[in-house]
Amino acid sequence: MKTRHCKPLLLFSANPTYLNPAHLKLFGYEHLEELIGKSWTSLYFPEEVRRFEQEVFPHLHTHGFWQGEAQAVRKDGSTFVEGLSLTRTEKGEIICVCRNITEQKHAEVQLQQINERLTLTNTELYRATRLRDEFLANMSHELRTPLNVILGMSESLQEKVYGAINQQQEEAINMIAQSGSHLLELINDILDLSKAEASKLELQLVPTPISELCHSSLGFVTHQAHQKNLKLVAQIPPGLPDILVDERRIRQVLINLLMNAVKFTPNNGTIQLIVQQKYQADRPFLCFSVIDTGIGIAPDNLNRLFKPFSQIDSSLNRRYAGTGLGLALVRRLVELHHGKVDVTSTLGQGSCFTIYLPYQGDSTVDVAKLQSGGQATAITQSILPATNAVTELITDTNPTLIAQLPMAPLILLAEDNEANIATIISYLNARGYQTVLARTGKEAIEIAQMRSPDLILMDIQMPEMNGLESIQQIRASQQSSHIPIIALTALAMASDRDKCLAAGADDYCTKPIRLKQLVATIRSLLSRETT
Repeated sequence: MKTRHCKPLLLFSANPTYLNPAHLKLFGYEHLEELIGKSWTSLYFPEEVRRFEQEVFPHLHTHGFWQGEAQAVRKDGSTFVEGLSLTRTEKGEIICVCRNITEQKHAEVQLQQINERLTLTNTELYRATRLRDEFLANMSHELRTPLNVILGMSESLQEKVYGAINQQQEEAINMIAQSGSHLLELINDILDLSKAEASKLELQLVPTPISELCHSSLGFVTHQAHQKNLKLVAQIPPGLPDILVDERRIRQVLINLLMNAVKFTPNNGTIQLIVQQKYQADRPFLCFSVIDTGIGIAPDNLNRLFKPFSQIDSSLNRRYAGTGLGLALVRRLVELHHGKVDVTSTLGQGSCFTIYLPYQGDSTVDVAKLQSGGQATAITQSILPATNAVTELITDTNPTLIAQLPMAPLILLAEDNEANIATIISYLNARGYQTVLARTGKEAIEIAQMRSPDLILMDIQMPEMNGLESIQQIRASQQSSHIPIIALTALAMASDRDKCLAAGADDYCTKPIRLKQLVATIRSLLSRETT
């Protein structure tokens, strides 16, 4: 009867009187005679035997049952961790049911080690997060303090607090103010994204008029759209109840999407802001769609859009500037409102970004009428002159300027950033040089061959063709191979200097550029050419 047990079973009083085959096999024995009638102590080390006699058996005598672990010894001397339960019968016999739990114990040890490592990792993560927050807070203070002076002084000068200024001075001050404001926006985006990722950004939810929210957001991009002759169209159903959102944060979301649409839409294109009510999974949402006729996005790149500091085009000839923070912040702010962001795009035709926000408005919208344009309110912007007056004044395309400087050296500036163009050319003009501008790498090659300038300032991060390739082609042409070239770049590693010189540049300046030093380098190279 007792042989029906599948678990190792041992029956003994002082010595084993019965054991089943499973128990025999567990301890590495082949024949029952090897254990029957022999002392059970042969199955354990002396210290385990003493523990049984001093702790286990007294407990078993009092309670009639004991369950625990022991270090057992096989016939060949190898050991294993034994899980066993002892039961004392009325006859005074002890029934032992046991099993090998070595693997289980190893797993428990490994689990404990993993938990200890996780605890340590969490501690380090908390410390790193705290240090990051402290760093961001300190840097925010350190950056905002001088920015406050820059923006404050710029505003005072613009309002002529310190006296009258001429048009050229006013344009320079405006450029300083715009650059300072842009830097402040980047700082705010970094801090907001950090807070949102750490779930520390608190929303101030208030009932917000939808039409006012949309039109105030559009107002932030009308000037940029005007400059590119872009048509802005708003389709906002009248009479919509207010939406409960953090007005400043959702305006920030809409402005980011609209600014991206303006940036990536060529001249004479169209940008639409369409508002609709929709239901998803029986839940009401208010949808804000920003639709453009821009360059579009390839399907393979869609999954990279919302990653912080990630841009689709990260090569040297990247055409569009930016940090890659905007869309990451858009997604986090919308998610904090328990909404979501969706995007559809066709390469070369345009994109549609839609944000879905929970909406409990009672009014219904005639969607068909809205889509047909019946409820649309159009805002159309007119075209601005394509020529930048400041740039025209200080480049050699102005015949008056050339007449004033007939013997001045001609410098070709290859640069696509408007602020850098205005800063460098105005400074060179003030130092008595003529200038000609190329906004792309290909233009730089063509102008170098047609105009044969005395010197070339070549930005490395250029659209269509990067500066390194442009330098190589200029050096390969017999017409332009002799022209001195200074590479201008924000890439400041030692290897970057070597790359520029290897491509054919005569010298190398890192950004931000010290203009006095740049002019000294220009004079040195020009004097070398004349000797």
